[in-house]
Amino acid sequence: MPLTTLSTTTTARVHTALERARGRLAAADAAIVATQAAVTAIPAPTGDEGIRGAWVARRFHALGLEGVHVDEVGNVIGRRPGAIEAPGIVLAAHLDTVFPREAVGEVVHDGDRIIAPGIGDNGRGLATLLAIADAIDGFAVRTLRPVTFVATTGEEGAGDLRGAKAFFEKEPSWFGAIALDGTGDDLIVHRGVGSKRFRVTLSGPGGHSWSDYGTANPLHAASQAMAKLSGLILPAEPRTSLTLARVGGGLSINSIPGSAWFEVDMRSTSPDPLRRLESALRGIVETAVLEANATRARRTIGLECRIDVIGDRPCGELPPDHPLVMAAMTATRLIDRAPELATASTDANVPLSLGIPAIAIGGGGRGGDVHTLGEWYENDEGPRGIARALTIAVAAAGMDA
Repeated sequence: MPLTTLSTTTTARVHTALERARGRLAAADAAIVATQAAVTAIPAPTGDEGIRGAWVARRFHALGLEGVHVDEVGNVIGRRPGAIEAPGIVLAAHLDTVFPREAVGEVVHDGDRIIAPGIGDNGRGLATLLAIADAIDGFAVRTLRPVTFVATTGEEGAGDLRGAKAFFEKEPSWFGAIALDGTGDDLIVHRGVGSKRFRVTLSGPGGHSWSDYGTANPLHAASQAMAKLSGLILPAEPRTSLTLARVGGGLSINSIPGSAWFEVDMRSTSPDPLRRLESALRGIVETAVLEANATRARRTIGLECRIDVIGDRPCGELPPDHPLVMAAMTATRLIDRAPELATASTDANVPLSLGIPAIAIGGGGRGGDVHTLGEWYENDEGPRGIARALTIAVAAAGMDA
């Protein structure tokens, strides 16, 4: 459903009307950063977000959100009703981090810098989600459309956007969606990078490298397939990539491998190149197996192959002149920042792929060394980023005068 009621003028008017709310957010800045540090200190590796999710659920309850619950994949969901019953706006921030449980320890304060794994991605996003849920309280700030707040699971890596997929595919009739991911107050992600990931496994009888020579070698076949894949010509527009990411197999230096495997990461901003690349992958691997089996020694067992999909992130985009993108650009300028349109893989990929207008933005402040143990956050005018997010959300949902 297009956001036909959203305009630059509407966004500016909403921003003005939220002046007191922005003042309250600025006054609560220290508490918001404390919340960011507190949630970051709770381990939440992908697939093991339960403890952090329970913490967020308690905060949702304390803020008076309606219908707070944890769904079947661990998403934490709460709702702020609007003045009218209509398709609502979703604000989402992912719970999980790339770090194992044992990597999460003390949050270190070093001058103006906070250092902790996940402090920006996505401690800041979660703190922003909670701050906006507090600001849109149904009294001082009330929206026309309902706003649903979702802390999602499985956004990182092998999580494959599990939480966002479960949430949006169950109910795809949302008016719009905003993913709160990381730091910053100028980027607007309006294009979602899709990806397909595969694990190719070739298996055969194996044997001794000398006495069984001539037996089909799965590593030879895998190497031939990888060489052909690496030689594929990819389109420059839409931007597309293919990465041979990992490879393994074999028992010892003097053995013909009984199995070999490799993993492939394909990415594009359009689904068509991904479909073509997947077809090419399957054809190349099939040919490599056929050639290996055709040249193997007589009376030996041939190779078998299995291709498993280990990741599937959909892609999609909003045009730069879409009302939601324009509103985000206006809200960015209203906090004296220059908006920059960007492409990334976030929870917003899922609603975009389903035709739901969606963007991803940061929660303010500055950060760096993301996905490392030295990840850091500096609260450089942090309230501006949250104010921007609040303006976008309320403008999209409509403000009840």
